[in-house]
Amino acid sequence: MNKAFAEIIAGMIPCRMERNRWRGILRYGLLRALKLKQKMRRNRTRPKYYLAVCAIAKNEGPYFKEWIEWHRKMGVEKFYIYDNGSTDCTREVLEPYVRSGVVEYTFFPGHRQQLAAYDDCFDRHRLDTRWLAVIDLDEFIVPVKDKTIPDFLHRMERFSVVEINWLIYGSGGAKTHEEGGVMERFRCHSLPGEWLNRHVKSIVDPRRVCTMTGCHEAARLSGKAADSHGNVIKDGFRHREPQQDVIRINHYAVKSYEEFLSKRARGRARTDSLRDMGYFKQYDLNDIKE
Repeated sequence: MNKAFAEIIAGMIPCRMERNRWRGILRYGLLRALKLKQKMRRNRTRPKYYLAVCAIAKNEGPYFKEWIEWHRKMGVEKFYIYDNGSTDCTREVLEPYVRSGVVEYTFFPGHRQQLAAYDDCFDRHRLDTRWLAVIDLDEFIVPVKDKTIPDFLHRMERFSVVEINWLIYGSGGAKTHEEGGVMERFRCHSLPGEWLNRHVKSIVDPRRVCTMTGCHEAARLSGKAADSHGNVIKDGFRHREPQQDVIRINHYAVKSYEEFLSKRARGRARTDSLRDMGYFKQYDLNDIKE
């Protein structure tokens, strides 16, 4: 369906959660979504993995090892990586993980390819994994009350989507890109109730989701979406207080000033516009030091 027409139809739905859900379904295609729903109801294929991650990235080679190793330690078994035309060391860094089968690498160049990459990942791998986390390279899923992410997800089996809030980490005053991991170098974060922390990322059951409505929310074919407390979500994330006491996503949006300038130069995965310099000021939040 034409995107503009889908926006008009979805805009007529009063409930924000349902509006976003139908925006995604209409973008995916209503008939296509209905066929997929019927197909998934009949399919009994046992998934190979309990938890996998899908991410699209460009020129983030130096950050991959820490990000992959953290999430492996937290229970992720497989990574579907979409390379949006990197010219740095991304392929070399990922090669050992590709050879071992931990990473499936897809070269995916072009502008505004984020949602297309997610669609491709869902279409190719929705039967391969019980849960699929859709996150970026500057985001680290941190279970707070559990040892691993699967420990948390075992309590969420009845839901088709779980939305997890950000906790934004600032530069801590760092001007240059120094040695060391991101989680080691940046230890100052925003106040938990900061408005930007209302943003979420989703871990989805790919058999009950057809697509992402953007980089935050998923379009469900069936089932309910839950917050990290296991409550059914009834409103959009911008209208809910952030939760970080059970599980959270550490969001290293800017890192050092030098690294932010590099990030800005890479462009954005969903739009052709660059982040302006106000983005650094907005996300450079250092209220609490760990």
